[in-house]
Amino acid sequence: MKITQRVKKILSYYESDNPGTKGNLARILMHGKLGGTGRLVILPVDQGFEHGPARSFAPNPDAYDPHYHFKLAVDAGLSAYAAPLGMIEAGADSFAGAVPTILKVNSSNSLARAKENPDQAVTASVNDALRLGCSAIGLTIYPGSDAAFEMIEEAREMAEEAKAAGLAVVIWSYPRGGDLSKAGETAIDISAYAAQIAALIGAHIIKVKPPTEALELEAAKKVYEERNIPRATLAQRIAHVVQSAFNGRRLVVFSGGEAKDLDGLLAEVRAIRDGGGTGSIIGRNTFQRPRDEAIAMLNQIIDIYRGKD
Repeated sequence: MKITQRVKKILSYYESDNPGTKGNLARILMHGKLGGTGRLVILPVDQGFEHGPARSFAPNPDAYDPHYHFKLAVDAGLSAYAAPLGMIEAGADSFAGAVPTILKVNSSNSLARAKENPDQAVTASVNDALRLGCSAIGLTIYPGSDAAFEMIEEAREMAEEAKAAGLAVVIWSYPRGGDLSKAGETAIDISAYAAQIAALIGAHIIKVKPPTEALELEAAKKVYEERNIPRATLAQRIAHVVQSAFNGRRLVVFSGGEAKDLDGLLAEVRAIRDGGGTGSIIGRNTFQRPRDEAIAMLNQIIDIYRGKD
């Protein structure tokens, strides 16, 4: 594998990491149709844990099968596939080496009572990731939750262990809980704050939701308005989130969120590209579509990140 100058530049931003971790980052950055460009499109399939099987897979029953997702990621030429322990175990041998994998090591579920203090259970380990040949671990934190400090401490400990073993670390930074309003979960000031927190606790790749123009915190609102921080367009808001992740020295990918029409999704991807985001991590908007339709959509997304659309 010959590493491109763009990927070498990105790896240089991770100044404390060992060759194993940088090698696994390079494996993700060099894989698939966007390999070498510095852009990423990742398939995450943790929704069975988060939302339940029918809500996740009934729109496309083939997706109940873990092999379906591995094959989709491979055939679409994606950068990586992320999933909880059981999903990775179910296809680890059949698809060994076919696509970089990210083991999601914590998860929540819709059955739990958690409004002010949402949390996630640790469901896998760094040793599991090594055993299964994964390139990275992934975990969620909920900035704003009454349980956020414990989650952050847990993430730091797992990140330390993963890096010592030569793995990369992906952090889903999803503000919720505490006094945050529903609109505040994706407000520009909160999304930027979430990206900064993930960078500060050692994430190599940060996953956040596309931010809205809203401002949640009064103290932040004053600064955004006094400093005229641009936020009118999604591309401007993406650029600000990337700026908040060490001025672009950390990779930031944006979730696809709830299922949406194709035009809306592609417009969002263009804004991510134009704002300097690293790419997209799209689950339900991919696997809830029929396979051929999903691959056609992913090809369009990849072309956008290549600058062809």
